[in-house]
Amino acid sequence: MVNYLEFINIKQLLAATSGRAEIVVGIIDGPVQGDHPDLQAASIRALPAAPEVICQTKESIGCVHGTFIAGILCAQRESQAPGLCPDCTVLVKPILCDLADLEQCPKVTPENLASAVKEVIDAGARVINLSLGLPTTSLQEQPVLQEAFDYAFQKGVLIVGAAGNQGRLGRVALFDHPWTIPVAACNMQGELYSKSNSGISVGKSGLMAPGVDIVSTYSGGGYTQMTGTSAATPFVTGTIALLWSLFPQATAGEIRRAILRPDIRRKSIIPPLLNAEASWRTLSAKANY
Repeated sequence: MVNYLEFINIKQLLAATSGRAEIVVGIIDGPVQGDHPDLQAASIRALPAAPEVICQTKESIGCVHGTFIAGILCAQRESQAPGLCPDCTVLVKPILCDLADLEQCPKVTPENLASAVKEVIDAGARVINLSLGLPTTSLQEQPVLQEAFDYAFQKGVLIVGAAGNQGRLGRVALFDHPWTIPVAACNMQGELYSKSNSGISVGKSGLMAPGVDIVSTYSGGGYTQMTGTSAATPFVTGTIALLWSLFPQATAGEIRRAILRPDIRRKSIIPPLLNAEASWRTLSAKANY
C-alpha cells in the first residue's frame, strides 16, 4: 500500500491533512459494511436504498465492492487499506444490487444512475465517486446522464468515474461530458492495465491511477484485493477531497484544473498519471491561497 502512495506522490499531502468533515465525498456504488473495524470511526452516512441493494450478506458482491471503495477513501490511516481522507464525511448511495442470485438483480440503468447523482448532489456532496458502469454499450448516448452531469457542473460538484474494464481504446460515451473526470487503471510501472478502457475523452480529461492488486477493506472482515478501474477511481476522488480540505475556498473548477495536471500536455488517448504533489503545487501557486 505504501507503494501506491509513493507512486502518486501523495504522502506529503496525507501528512498535511486527513480531510475535513465539511468536505462531503459521495459514493454511488454497492452498500458499505460500516461495522468493519477500520471503518467504524469514519463519518459514513447512507442515503435510502432499495431492499435489493442493502447488504444481504457480508460476502455478497455489492457489499464487497462498496466496502472496498469506502476503505480506499475513509479507512483509518493505520489500516492496510489506503484510507486517504478518513476525516471527510462520506455519503453512500447504494445502487448496485446485492442479491445472492444475480439473475434476479435489476440492472443499473442510465435513469437510476442519473437520479442517484442528483440525489447525492442535493444531499451535499462536493465530489462523487462512480466506481461502476452501465450494462449498455459504451457507444450509446445517455442524455439523462448528460443532464445529471450538467446539474453537477451547475452545482460545482466534481464527478470522478471509472473508465471501465472492457479493454476498449476508443470512445467512452459515459464520460464524454466535459465536466467528468474518467479514470483509467495502471500497474506500478505506470503502464495502462490491459483491460482498462481508454480513448479520446479519457485521454483529454482523465487520469491514470494505480488499479492492479489494490488492497482495501473486505465486508466480511479483514482485507481483499481488487484490480480494475473501480479500484483506481477512488485514488483520484480521495486526492480531490484532500486538496479541497486544504483549500476549502477553492472553486470546483480550480480543483478540477489542478487535479488534471495543467503542467502536462495531453497528446494521447492514455491520460497522465495522478500526481497529488503536482496538483497541490498548482493550487498553492494561486495568490488568493
